[in-house]
Amino acid sequence: MADKKTPTIVVKRIKKVSGGAHGGAWKIAYADFVTAMMAFFLLMWLLGSVDGDKLKGISEYFQTPLKTSLLGGPSSGASNIMIAGGGRDLMQQGMRAGDGPSPVRKPGASDQTEAQEQAEKSKMQEMKQKLEALIEDSPKLKPFKKQLLLDVSSEGLRVQIVDEQNRPMFALASPTLQPYAQDILREIAPVLNGMPNRISLAGHTDATPYAGGGKSYSNWELSADRANAARRVLVGGGLDESRLIRVIGLASAVLLEPDEPHNPTNRRISIILLNKRAEDAAINEGRLKTITLGNS
Repeated sequence: MADKKTPTIVVKRIKKVSGGAHGGAWKIAYADFVTAMMAFFLLMWLLGSVDGDKLKGISEYFQTPLKTSLLGGPSSGASNIMIAGGGRDLMQQGMRAGDGPSPVRKPGASDQTEAQEQAEKSKMQEMKQKLEALIEDSPKLKPFKKQLLLDVSSEGLRVQIVDEQNRPMFALASPTLQPYAQDILREIAPVLNGMPNRISLAGHTDATPYAGGGKSYSNWELSADRANAARRVLVGGGLDESRLIRVIGLASAVLLEPDEPHNPTNRRISIILLNKRAEDAAINEGRLKTITLGNS
């Protein structure tokens, strides 16, 4: 028994050292907290400064899966409550830019107006051709075809009955129509009555001062009286008076031959079958004058 050795027992004691009040672990936690709060308030500020449309776009972006962003179509997680994704994507537009022809642009209001004006202009050309054929076939009009000028102007189809050197439409310095001028107007009246357009009637003189020389009666009064004389003959020949929208005298303000102000062709009666734009302008001008006079 005495020969047996007693085993040696080694006891290791680990001394625990506490950080105490001067440890640094809490600082890390506090820094994380402050960073999170800063990010939160920054997010709140950004959300408050962005308008509704941008917020909707951001919301839709985060609700759109990557597959939908690349390929389009509704998102797989879309529901009746959440806004469906799959709106237009820049990447998709770039990938498909060369696929097929570009879509046809829908015609706008300006395109429709232009098309209507072109169609109306074509109708005016047809009416011009009919009148030219009538003049050629009429025994009463054919001798005066050189004095009947037809053209399509910006206002519509214009028929001008002009003077010739030895064959004036009116007596000298008078609103009295010559008998053959009355025949021309009576022949034209039924043709004008068969066309749907409203009519503007204007009298013109050349630049020669009125023979009377007085201030109370001038080329302005003379041209207006000649326009009214032509109106009476047209109505007597069958023209519906309600078709007339304007009867005016322009004296020598609008010369047919500006380089020759005394040329007899400047003395004329101008009959215009108004297009839609010119008719609307004449109506609006009359309404504006009525309102102005009513308010004065």
